[in-house]
Parts: sequence; C-alpha cells; structure tokens
Amino acid sequence: MLQGTEQTEGLLSALPWGWTLLLFVAAAFGLGFVGAPLLAWTGLAALLLFGLAAPLWLWIPFLVVAAVFNLKPLRRALVTRPLMGVLKKLGLIPQISATEEEALEAGTVWAEGELFSGHPDWGRLMRESYPELSAEEQEFLDGPTEELCAMTDDWDVYQRRDLPPEVWQALKDKGVFGMIIPKQWGGLEFSAAGVSAVIAKLSSRSMPLGITAMLPNSLGPAELIMHYGTSAQQQYWLPRLASGEEMPCFALTEPQAGSDAGAIRSTAVVFRGEDGEPMLRLNWDKRYITLASRATVFGLAVKLSDPDNLLGKGQKPGITCVLAEAHRDGVARGEQHDPLGVPFLNCPFQGHDVVVPASNIIGGAEGAGRGWRMLMETLAAGRGIMLPAQAAAGTKAAARVAGAYAQVRKQFGLSVGKFEGIEEPLARIGGWAYLLEATRRYTCGGLDGGAKPAVVSAIAKYHSTELFRKAINDAMDICGGAGISRGLRNLLAHAYWGAPISITVEGANILTRTLMIFGQGAIRCHPWAYAEIKSLGRNDVEGFDRAFWGHIGYIVHSKCRAILLSMTRGRLARTGLRGPSHFYAQKISWASACFAFLSETAMAMYGGDLKRREGLTGRFSDALSWMYLASATIRRFEAEGRREEDLPFFRWSMDYSMLQIQEAFCGLLRNFRAPWVGWLSRGPVQWWAYANPISRGPNDRLGHQVARALQTPGELRDRVCGGLYVPEDREQALGRLEHAFELTFMADAVVAKIRKAVKAKQLPKAKPLTLLDQAVEAGIIGREDADLVREAEVAREDTVQVDSFDEEGYYSTSTKPFTMTH
Repeated sequence: MLQGTEQTEGLLSALPWGWTLLLFVAAAFGLGFVGAPLLAWTGLAALLLFGLAAPLWLWIPFLVVAAVFNLKPLRRALVTRPLMGVLKKLGLIPQISATEEEALEAGTVWAEGELFSGHPDWGRLMRESYPELSAEEQEFLDGPTEELCAMTDDWDVYQRRDLPPEVWQALKDKGVFGMIIPKQWGGLEFSAAGVSAVIAKLSSRSMPLGITAMLPNSLGPAELIMHYGTSAQQQYWLPRLASGEEMPCFALTEPQAGSDAGAIRSTAVVFRGEDGEPMLRLNWDKRYITLASRATVFGLAVKLSDPDNLLGKGQKPGITCVLAEAHRDGVARGEQHDPLGVPFLNCPFQGHDVVVPASNIIGGAEGAGRGWRMLMETLAAGRGIMLPAQAAAGTKAAARVAGAYAQVRKQFGLSVGKFEGIEEPLARIGGWAYLLEATRRYTCGGLDGGAKPAVVSAIAKYHSTELFRKAINDAMDICGGAGISRGLRNLLAHAYWGAPISITVEGANILTRTLMIFGQGAIRCHPWAYAEIKSLGRNDVEGFDRAFWGHIGYIVHSKCRAILLSMTRGRLARTGLRGPSHFYAQKISWASACFAFLSETAMAMYGGDLKRREGLTGRFSDALSWMYLASATIRRFEAEGRREEDLPFFRWSMDYSMLQIQEAFCGLLRNFRAPWVGWLSRGPVQWWAYANPISRGPNDRLGHQVARALQTPGELRDRVCGGLYVPEDREQALGRLEHAFELTFMADAVVAKIRKAVKAKQLPKAKPLTLLDQAVEAGIIGREDADLVREAEVAREDTVQVDSFDEEGYYSTSTKPFTMTH
C-alpha cells in the first residue's frame, strides 16, 4: 500500500503543475457529470493536494472543512442552522402562502420531473403507458359514438344555434354524460384514454357536439362528488348525472375573477335554519358558464363564511364548492353569451339569496374551505384530457382535409399539393397531427396510471390548442376560397371560428405559459426547491440540510452535464434506446441539462423576482414543454413498433420540437440581464448556442415526404389522421372529398402515362383529358383507365364547388335552415 502511494505521488510530482490542475479539472467534470457524492469530491481534492505536495498548513484547514461538511451532525450545527437564519433574514428563498401551497400540492410530479432534472431516466419515460382502448371502449367508439356523429349535421347545428332535441336525448340515452362515473352508479367508467377518444371523434364531426359531451365529464359536480362527495351525495347525485336525468354545470369565473380564481366574490353564509340545521345563503354573479342555461344543478365555487362556527371550521373557512339546484328561489338566468358564433350553451347567471342546506357543500362539513384544493387537484388531471383531445382531432381533421383538397384541386394542370408553397404548410399540419396524437395518448397513459400531473396537463392544454390554431390557419390557406365560403360543403370554417375558444378556457393560454408551466414547475418539479422552501418555513434543520446541499450538488451536476453534452452534441448521454429514437433522446438529454443549468442561473440572478419576469418564464415554459412533447413523440414511435413508413412524420416532429427548444434557449440568453452573468450569456454563451444548435429544424426534403404521405390514400394516412368521423356518404362534404381524392389519385397514374406518351411523340401535344380516346386506340391505356379519368374529373369538378345562396337564404343564415345553390 505504501509502495502504491509512493508511486502515485511520484507520478503526480513528475507532472508539471499545470497538467496536474488539468487532470483535476477533467476529473472534476467527470464527477460532476455522473453526480458523484460529496465524499468523492473530498477524495479528489485530497488527491490534488497530495499530488501538488501541499504543505501542512494547507492540509489542516482542508481536513477541518472536509470533516465539517461530510459529518452531517457537524454540518447541521455549524453551517446549516446559521445559514437558515441568514436566508430567512435576507428573504433569498421565497415564502409561499397557504393558498400557493395548496396549488403546489395539488396533483403529482410525473414525466416532467425527469425532464426538469437535467438527467432524464429514459427507461422510466419509455415504460410509461401508451394506452390502447379496452374492448368496451372501442365498441362504444365504433357504435354509439359513430351513431351520434351520423345524427348530427354541423351546418344544421349552426343554423338552429343548438343541437337538435334528438341528439340531446341520444347523448343521455347512450350514457355519454356519464363516461367518467363508475359503473356502480350507472356510469360507463371509461379510462382517460377512452373519454379522450370519444370526445375527439365527436368533436371531429361538430365542435358544439364535442363541447356538450365534454363538460359533464370534465371539471364539475360529477367529478367533484366522485372524489370528494359524501356517501349520501354520491348515492343521490351520481346515478342521476350518469343517466342525464340531471344536467350539471360548474361555475367558477366571475366578472372580477378570471385567471385569478382566488379573487371570486361569490359568497355563502352559514346560518341556522328554522329546523335548527345549518343552512347556506348563496349570492353569486358568474359568467362564461357552459350549460348553465340548461343545467338542473350547479356546482359553485364560493367564499364561505360561518359567523357562528356552526360547521366547526372557523368563521372564514374560505373557498368552498357547493351544489345548488336550479329550481331554488333566487336563481336568475335566461341570457346567453355568443362565443364567436359557435353555438354551444355558454351563459352568465346569478343567484340572489339562494338558500340551500349546508349538506350541499361537496364533502359535507369536512369539505368546507377545501374548495381550492378540490379545484386544483381536479384541474391537474382534467386539463390534460378534454381540450387536448379536441385539438388533436381538429389538427388531424385539418391534415386529412387539406391533404385531400391539395390532391383534388388543380391549377396550371397540376394538383396544387405538388407545389412546394403548398407542401410547406401541409407538412406542418401533418407533423403537428402526429405530435399531438402522441401527446394525447401519452398524457392519458399517465392519468390512467394514477398520475395527476398539473404541469403536464397545462403543457398538453396550452400546446395542443396553440398548434391546432396554427394548423387550422394553414389548412385555410391551402383550401383558399373553399375554406372561407361557408355552407354545407365547408369543412374548415367552423373549426377556424372555434379555435380561439379553446385558447381561452380552462386557464387562458398566456397565463398558462407564463405562470403555470414554469411557475409551478420551477418549484414543484425541481428535485430540491420545494423541499427547501417547506423545510425552511417549518424550521426543519435536518430536512433543509438534506435539500439545500442536495441542491448545491444538483447545480454542479447540471452545469457539468450541460457543458459536456454541449461539447459532444449529446453523445455522452445514455438512453437505452436505439436508432432514431436514441439520436433524439440524446438531444433531449442535452436540452434537459442546459434547461436545468439555465433555470438555476435565472433563479440565482433574479430570486423571487423571477416569477415577474414573464418573458423569461414563458421561454422556460417553451423549452420544458417541447421536451415533453418530443418525449411523447418518441414514446409513440417506440410503442407503434418503429415503423419505417412513419419516419418522415417522426423526424419532422422531432426536428421541429428541437428547433423550438433551441429558439427558447436563445431567447433566454438574449434576455438575461445581470452584471457579468448577463454579459456572458449574451456574448460567448449565446455565440456558442447559435454556432452549436440542438437543431436547425426540419428540412424541405422531410417536409416533402410528409406532404406526399397526406396526399396518398392508404394505411399511413388513415392512421396519422385516424380517430375521426369519416362518413362514406358522398352527399356529405367529407365523404364527397374523400371519394374524389381517391379517384383523382388513381387517375393521376393514368394521366402520367398519357403525358409520357406525348413526350415520346406517340400522341399529339394537347391536354391529357382531350387525348383519352386516342390513348385507348394507341393501346397506351385501357378503356377502363379512360373511364376512371372521366369519373375522377366529374368528382373533382363537383368537389371543388362552394356553396352560394339566393338573397332570401343569405339573409336567413343565422336564423333558420335554407336552400343553397352552387
């Protein structure tokens, strides 16, 4: 042993001191990269001192410091406890209110925690479920859901400004309003994936149909009673809600309380009734409440006060969820909002001194003051199901319609889809459709596995609805006049109208991006930050010691990983995957390390003021979000068997995602404003980021492959654009378009033969349609080929027509059905 030590000392002594330091730095980066414990760092420091033949006066303080920091009881007494006092005095670690703590505690941390960590575990991410529907759910999707779509005429819904009575009744009879309710209470008890698939298909037929089916299965009385209600509430209400006997709505938003739900002014005052039982006197003024005009029972978020403490929860329990029946005296309704002309029931309504039993508090007396937590926990899951389903369906529908129309519509003798100017937006729609379906399925898998990830649900809601809005804009551009001319033949206009609605509801997207995703994520998903805040607030020395020094180690680990992965373009990251999935997972690992380091830098630079730097928090949200969307896309590619034919969609989606992460990082670096750190980030670091980007985005060749796939009938197109209602009836707009699409695609092969013959001078130079008979006589094509081209031309000519109206019909478009001519 002594001989080995002497050899090591001799080797190190023989090296110039500069080389010794260089070896030390390399070893330090290695320890930091793998996240080595403090003891390993202590050993490395000792080896450096030993190699440099350090004098005794350096060894003594080193050994003292090493003992203090490695022996936890000493560290807590001599370092951590005094440090806590300093941090409290200076306010360097933010304090959180009880309301903020409830919001943070709502839900769970799921896949986003891996991405936030800087060192994602790809084994875990790829083990998360990518769910298939159960046999029962698939049967419901293929049967009752398909029947509801067939019953609904979207144009008629917009003319009558409501679903027809028979559709309302069918929604009740088929159990659509009870999809989330357990079977023991008469519901269907579908999984999140099952509910999402049903909402997606219904929405692909008619947005008002999807919204109407969505609301009773989203945040509202049924879900709140299921999770928090008393046994009596469950037994009474759930069977009635499942059958549609009772129609629910939930009222949170008020004129002065939108995104800031804690600012609600609606009240409930507890008093003793004539029979001696506690009663509530409710007063509210709510708006933007879907189904309020048709509901028979309202779920209300109110501020509860109990002057005599009859419920035993104090005089001001706080925000509480209460049920109020529509027949109660004092309920005032009858007005209707008009959200961009989309005809779903969305209303303001009021309650003036409405009296209900205190037993109408959801959860009974124990539920008093727990409303905020109920809402946060419910939204933590629900945001990830309904609107992402509708947006994914809308984007897939846009891909299906725009791809078919680009093939059918011809200009300058060619399908417009052959022009690169059309291919570019068409590729975007196709890539987004693939990505959003991956996100929908992956998120539902997490929810069905028991997770309630508030941050992931916010990511899914925000980006699904934003990408849907972009996709429908691109589809409108491709379809041109056929997209903007309303009527029975139009397949896009109503979706275009409705896109901003999904942007606004369930948390406005601006707030979701700038405050929720990173604002919650920076504390809740961070490996140590929330534990630090909680332990400091509770004066828990042991907990703070573990969290604070763990945080210091995490900073070193993130910095080392960020630097080394940037230098190697992610190649040092281990993923356990192979092929293109491995390549992109390495890039996400690289991005995750950079994200962790940049977020730590921002928190150190701005402290508690960071939450007010919404330009920065929005970009952090973008980076975290696109890492999640990309991870979901990898999970889809892996779950579906790494299909070769899917590679263009997969690669386009991944390259696009990586580009969004790159742009978010560059935006952060440009806008860090702090002495030295700001200059460094806007100078050398930003130059390196531009010179060594994670991605430059999808190229035109990849876009061409995606666009061609959307213009080619077959299994790939049907799968990428699947889960929609596609009628076979050629009298319906989509059925007519699909029929013409398939005919024109087959006819193009025949026309290509004629063009080739013209080029070879076997036929005279003329338009192919005029040469059909000559081509048959010359044996270039068969008679059935000529008939196919003629049939395709008739179908194409019919499909590109748009609706027009006589004067009487035009001026009655908003009041009643009318006759159209074209």
